[in-house]
Amino acid sequence: MPFIAFSACFLLAAPLGAADNSERGRYENCMRLARTDPGTAFETALAWQELGGGDAARHCSAVALIGLEQYAQAATRLEALAKAMTAADAPSRAAIMGQAGTAWFQAEDYDRAFAAQSAALEQAPNDPELLIDRAMTLAGAKNYWEAIDDLNRVIEADPSRYDALILRASAYRFVDALPLAREDAEAAAHIAPDRPDVLLEYGIQLRLAGENDAARQQWLRLIRLHDGTPASDAARRNLELLDVKAD
Repeated sequence: MPFIAFSACFLLAAPLGAADNSERGRYENCMRLARTDPGTAFETALAWQELGGGDAARHCSAVALIGLEQYAQAATRLEALAKAMTAADAPSRAAIMGQAGTAWFQAEDYDRAFAAQSAALEQAPNDPELLIDRAMTLAGAKNYWEAIDDLNRVIEADPSRYDALILRASAYRFVDALPLAREDAEAAAHIAPDRPDVLLEYGIQLRLAGENDAARQQWLRLIRLHDGTPASDAARRNLELLDVKAD
């Protein structure tokens, strides 16, 4: 499935242990640094924790570990943080536990990812991002029908969610439900025709239907619009296979 890369940009909306706006600004700066220079952000967050930075500092250090590709360590810290945030509201706890699940997913520990994401959904049962993340975990474990169940809930609530549609198209493809896969891919392409995941998957659906020229156009457009991305690399590989079969 064309998985969506995790973006560590969630900012705690619940109590942060921050006494004033300057502490809030410190948290936001640390989170920005976690995305651009995670090594420095991790050291900064640890020092801040020693000075009483509380949940905000702990969150920043965990996000920095994701940037350092220390996914299991990050997931463990995020799970502990979510459980310790007893004064926070349910959506905030769910978001942190959901991040833990995504970190476990990146560590390719699908059982722990599923457990964390399910725990997050207990706090926020209808959160579409959590449902999509758990669907990705289920698909990673090859539990495609269960992934489809989660994606159904997202799409029923909001039929314009092209990301859920294209993920469901991929899941349907893996269970050989090709008419349903094609329907979802076309719907996603109508909503978001230039998105790389949509161009890639729709091209695959066209190729499976024997529409090679149309598939080629999707993949060439993907390369032109999003060159240098993982999706464009996949499109190039598909084009090479298409050319080999044509020969």
